[in-house]
Amino acid sequence: MRVVLLSGPSGSGKSSLAARSGLPVLRLDDFYKEGDDPTLPLMAGTAAVDWDSPASWDADAAVGAVAELCRTGRTTVPVYDIATSSRTGRETVDISSATLFVAEGIFAADIVDRCRELGILADALCLRGRPSTTFRRRLVRDLREGRKSVPFLVRRGWRLMRAERGIVARQTALGAHACGTDEALGRLAAAAAGHCHRAPATEAV
Repeated sequence: MRVVLLSGPSGSGKSSLAARSGLPVLRLDDFYKEGDDPTLPLMAGTAAVDWDSPASWDADAAVGAVAELCRTGRTTVPVYDIATSSRTGRETVDISSATLFVAEGIFAADIVDRCRELGILADALCLRGRPSTTFRRRLVRDLREGRKSVPFLVRRGWRLMRAERGIVARQTALGAHACGTDEALGRLAAAAAGHCHRAPATEAV
């Protein structure tokens, strides 16, 4: 079994696209660190946690889960509640009948090299679109789910909209292919059919 890593800015439509692919999905955002973790990064000049930094995410645990799924078809993962910044339980993921799955999350590109080295990478994608569209989609989702306070979500949304092109550039530099929804669906279909694209080490946006 192999994995397609699906990254992209928060609100870019990763979860919706992964669901549309018809492939099993592993939610990498469930590997966020808990709010009392002393290793959490802070935003410059503040005491606020920078949840958009890869250091707020447990990459080792995520790679371990992806590798175990590829090896055995089963793994146990945390269930994460973004509103409380805590893990509320654990659940078993069983996709033993599959040959390919999607692992999606905003930090998925950070594990491209490690998955490639393990020989389990089928493709790596970075979903991109218009920053204004991403901003609206992200804000509506976060308000609907009550992820954080309204002022926090608005401030974060504006900051991420201004930073979006840089976020895509970083994820592409990590080895993810930047593309829109239609191309991403095509590459997922190709991977599922066994015609997998090899993710490059670097690629210009």
